Order: sequence, then structure tokens, then C-alpha cells
Amino acid sequence: MKVMVVDDEGLARDRVRRMLDGLEDHECIAEAANGAEALERIAQTRPDVVLLDIRMPGMDGLEAADHIGKLEEPPAVIFCTAYEEHAVEAFNLQAVGYLLKPVRKEQLAQALSNAQRVNRAQLNALSSIEQGRRSHISARTRRGLELIPVEDVLYLQADQKYVTVRHLEGETIVDETLKELEDEFGDLFVRVHRGALVAIRHIAGLEKSSDGQAQLVLRGTDERLDISRRHVAHVRKFVRGL
Repeated sequence: MKVMVVDDEGLARDRVRRMLDGLEDHECIAEAANGAEALERIAQTRPDVVLLDIRMPGMDGLEAADHIGKLEEPPAVIFCTAYEEHAVEAFNLQAVGYLLKPVRKEQLAQALSNAQRVNRAQLNALSSIEQGRRSHISARTRRGLELIPVEDVLYLQADQKYVTVRHLEGETIVDETLKELEDEFGDLFVRVHRGALVAIRHIAGLEKSSDGQAQLVLRGTDERLDISRRHVAHVRKFVRGL
């Protein structure tokens, strides 16, 4: 069994690696210090199991697991957490592979034996504890898993049952609804019409087109986004307050 160890603490990674060295038929093939690095190393090394710390700077373990689940052939995930055992049980997380820190060799062997892929309901349960949100939006493309920093997103536009993410490097279609993205990132965006949300940090101002259509001006692009009649008053008031 090929195992990757993901933890922002080098000493914690070293300790788990030593324990894996003592387990027959298990091999630590890679390490990573945060979620983004883990995703890159997964693509390179294709582990069977990822031992994933939950709390890490940058992209944490919960967000990384969400992105891992979108891979065509995702590895199994075992979370590492400092929560007390009764707290973990209280949130009904027994079905998720997890290890309580400090990790013990016997617990590690058992968790690896029971390793399974984390599902959406289990991720939602964990996320409700941490109350965090993603730093990146991900999409599975022909190039593999593409990660888009939320701070680089210019706007989100509904495209039938998909959403086009327009960002500083181009545009990407993601398999999420506009409502789901608004629920998660709503305070970072403003709605300009029924099918579009614009990133507040990239708004440069308002103007009118030659035919009198109200439009948003965005920093770093020549694009103009039309504002629907229904939303123009709200958007105008919002922009004046920036």
C-alpha cells in the first residue's frame, strides 16, 4: 500500500513515516506540508492512501479532501485530528478514516486496514465543525485537476447546469451550481443579474454603454458585465460604498 503523509509539522511527518516503515506491505512514497502541495504530489506519485492533517496553513485538509474527491481515481483519505475521541464520535464521524493525535502505531495500522474514500456527507459533517471554506475552486480538465485561487476569480457565470469561472488566467468550467458557490463565497461577490456573480475585490466602477445599459468595469480586463434592471439599484449603491 502506497501512502502519502500530509502535515505542516515536519516532526509529525517524520514520526508517521517511521511507523509506516515498521508496518509490513506499507510504503511512504511522498510527503507534503499543506493541501495544495499534497494535490500536486498526488498527481505525481498516485498513492493508495493519504494521511491528511486537518488543520494546516493555506489549504487545509478539509478543502484538500474536497478536491481529492474530484480526481478521476482518488486515493483513500484518512484524516488526522487533535479532537478528543468523544467529540469525534459526537459528530458521527466513525465512517471516516481518522487518527487522533498523537498517532499510535496500532491505530495507524487499523486505520490503514479500514481505509476508504471519504464521501460528500462525511466532508460536510467535518466542514460543519471547522466552519471553514475553500481557498480554491477546482475543476477536472484534460490537464488534470485545475485549482483556481478564489482571490483570482473575476466573476462566476451560470452556463446551463455548469458555471464558468472567469479568472486572471482565463476561464474554466466547473461542475457546481451558482447557488452552491454563492452560499459558500457570497460575501466576496455581488450579484449583477440572475446568472452572474462578480468578485467585489475586482470591481473598478460603473459605466453606461452607448445604448444606456448599466455595466460593471473590472480591474485587469477590458470586459464589461451588463447589470440587469432588477439589480442595478442595489449594485450602484454597493459600488458607491466601496
